[in-house]
Parts: sequence; structure tokens; C-alpha cells
Amino acid sequence: MKIAVVGTGYVGLVTGACLAEVGIEVTCIDIDTKKIENLKKGILPIYEPGLESIVLRNFEKGRLSFSTSLAESVQGCQVAFIAVGTPPGEDGSADLKYVLGVANEIGTHISEHIVVVTKSTVPVGTAEKVRGAIKQALNARQSTIDFSVASNPEFLKEGAAVEDFLKPDRIVIGVDSPKTEEIMSKLYKPFVLNGHPILFMDIPSAEMTKYAANAMLATKISFMNDIANLCEIMGADVNKVRKGIGTDPRIGNKFIYPGIGYGGSCFPKDVKALINTAKDNKYNMRILNAVEEVNEAQKSVLFDKITKKFGQDLTGKKFAIWGLSFKPNTDDMREAPSVVIIEKILSHGGKVTAYDPVAQKEAEHILGNKISYSKDDMGCLHDADALLIITEWAEFKAPNFDTVKAKMKSSIIFDGRNIYDAKEMKSLGFEYYCIGLNTSN
Repeated sequence: MKIAVVGTGYVGLVTGACLAEVGIEVTCIDIDTKKIENLKKGILPIYEPGLESIVLRNFEKGRLSFSTSLAESVQGCQVAFIAVGTPPGEDGSADLKYVLGVANEIGTHISEHIVVVTKSTVPVGTAEKVRGAIKQALNARQSTIDFSVASNPEFLKEGAAVEDFLKPDRIVIGVDSPKTEEIMSKLYKPFVLNGHPILFMDIPSAEMTKYAANAMLATKISFMNDIANLCEIMGADVNKVRKGIGTDPRIGNKFIYPGIGYGGSCFPKDVKALINTAKDNKYNMRILNAVEEVNEAQKSVLFDKITKKFGQDLTGKKFAIWGLSFKPNTDDMREAPSVVIIEKILSHGGKVTAYDPVAQKEAEHILGNKISYSKDDMGCLHDADALLIITEWAEFKAPNFDTVKAKMKSSIIFDGRNIYDAKEMKSLGFEYYCIGLNTSN
């Protein structure tokens, strides 16, 4: 089977590389010439554990290729995935101009039947717009070439995307014909040998499933953060509360860890888009509006603890930050809480030195020289008035605390991810602040 994947961002590159890994002939296409040339040299535009080796291996074996020409790449393909960006507009709605632009170009160049699959996260009704764009291009050619559309949303966790794709817990595909279902079943057969299902459904339901899944996970996070804030006020320990509710199988123990808010490319954008979709249809998503409100406020919780300790004027104070990406095992800083916290510290006169294992180059694009960057975690601590834990990278979980204390001016830690034990930190001589537990006594 030969397929094309249009877009070499997070979703497109993982999709193309993992399909090639099972023997499918894949061409990944992008209009960014530099990105394509770098990929041919083995230079990836994103950090994702395990992805580089798969890309290099399949490129060398000829199963995976990269091109800037969609016109050439779709020839002879049975399936074309659209995996381009859907950036949020000012009102939070998903901007479909790139998706529909690709659809139009596919319609301009196909010469035989093809299944056009939206892999990008898109609102309900997008597949019909894709169908219309392809049909319009075919009509302009006075062509009657047959084609099909489908929706195949991704459920990849950044930091575990390769494993998620190769061993999915489920694959959701929206189709509207037996022929399309047969082609997509053949394509995904190697990935369901573990017994997990392909869930075929109508196209609008598949499109909605993606948004509903991310909205539910975002809701769990914001709910737990709201509970954490109340725990602090009432003298309860949110870590114990989390364990108490997480053992209930109806709730489960995933996505109930309190922290400083969710970020990344999916949850913020998808929650906004679903709220906007509902608004367009004259329906108010009351729970999701609250989810978004809680999340935005939560990004400032750690800074509020800082000003409670040091006051509003942070002039002359130096803050060490461990972790910049929105979560571990990725360099993604889109909607990252670290950016909000850093900007607040700087606006109040403080200075920041930061360390992240993989996201520092991305941070430099966003923050420039407004902060200093360290080559390692311990070097970041030199003469710091406080350490802020922003991202729960594994290397931060068990540091040499004697060295930490020796490097810092003051033994103060603000832990935005609750990776340390409050009693242990107190016994080690640290002034320790975390989320959902009042440690001031």
C-alpha cells in the first residue's frame, strides 16, 4: 500500500514514520523546503522519544520519503492523510484554511480513486468541507474521478506518541461507505494485532470523539486543581485525596494529579474550539467554560505563592526554574505554564535562570534573552533565592539535595508538580511550597 501524509509536524511525522515502520510506502509532504531538506538529513523538527530512530531507519530502507510536491506524491496513493495545523482564531475557532487548501490541491492533482483522511483535529462538519473543496477542484478540471473522505482523529500523548501509535488502545475512524472502511481496515490491520479495536462510525461522530476525549481529560485536570486549591484552604492534603478517589474504578487514577495547569498543542486549543462550536450552534458549554477559567487561573498559582513569600516587588531576587516544556518528554512549549510564570516574575522585577533537558532551544524562540539558560540542573541553582519546579522531568525527582542547598542562596522550593514529599523536604531543611497542601505551618 502507498500513502501520502501532508504535513510534517507532530501528528504528520509520527503518523508517516509509524506507518512506514510496518512496511507501508509513505511519502511525507510539506511546503517548508528547509524542513523537508532537514528531514532528508535526519534532522527532525520536533523532539519525541523513539521517533528519530524510526525516521532514520525507514528513510534508509526507502519506505519513508519526504517531498515538497503534493502533485507528484499523491500519484498512485490509495490514502492521503491531511495532518496540517488548525490554529485557533481570535474567537477560539479552528482555522481550516490549511486543511481546505490541501484538499483543493489534492482535487487538482489526483488521477485515480483515493481516500482523503482528515488526521488534523477538526470541528464536526470538516470532512464535508474537505469533500466540497476536492469536488470543486475536480469540477474545475471537468473531471469525474471518484474519491472518498474519512475522519481518523489521533489520540497520541506527547512524550509517548510512538508507543501510542504502534500499540493503540483504540483506533477511531469515521467513514461513509463500505469501500472506505475496507481500505482503512487494511491500512490499520498491523496495529490491532494486540486485540484492541478499530471503532468504525459515522464521520461526524468520529470528529466529535476527538474533541470530547480531550475535553474530558482537561476537565479532570481542572477539577483536581480546583479541589487542590480548596484543600490548601481547608487544611486537607490533596495527595491523599487524589489517592482516595483514584482507587474508585469509576474515576480512575489518571489525569487527577494537581499542578499548575495544562498546556500543549491539544487541550487548550481543543477546549476553545469545542466551546466555540457549541456557541455557533447556540449552545453554552457551561462545564468547559469553567474548565478553561480554572486552568488559566491555575497557571498563576505558583506565582501567587512566590509573592506571598517575597512580596510584590521581586527586584534583586533570582529564581531558578527546572522545566520549561508543558510536560516531560517533549520540547513543546505551546500554552506552557512556564511562560506565564516567567513573564510574571520578570514583570515584577525578578530574574530567571532556567534549565530544561530538551526545550531550551524552543524557549529561546519564545523568551529570547529575557532570561538566562543553564546547561544543567545544578548550574541553574547558583545564588538562587528560590527553585521553581515547573515540569516533572525524571531527572528532577531525586536530586542530591545537599548539593541543591549548597548551590542556592536560600533553601526555598516552589513545587508546581508535587514531585517531592513535604515532610521529607522540611526534615532536609527546605522551606517547601506545593499545590493543594498548606506547608506554611
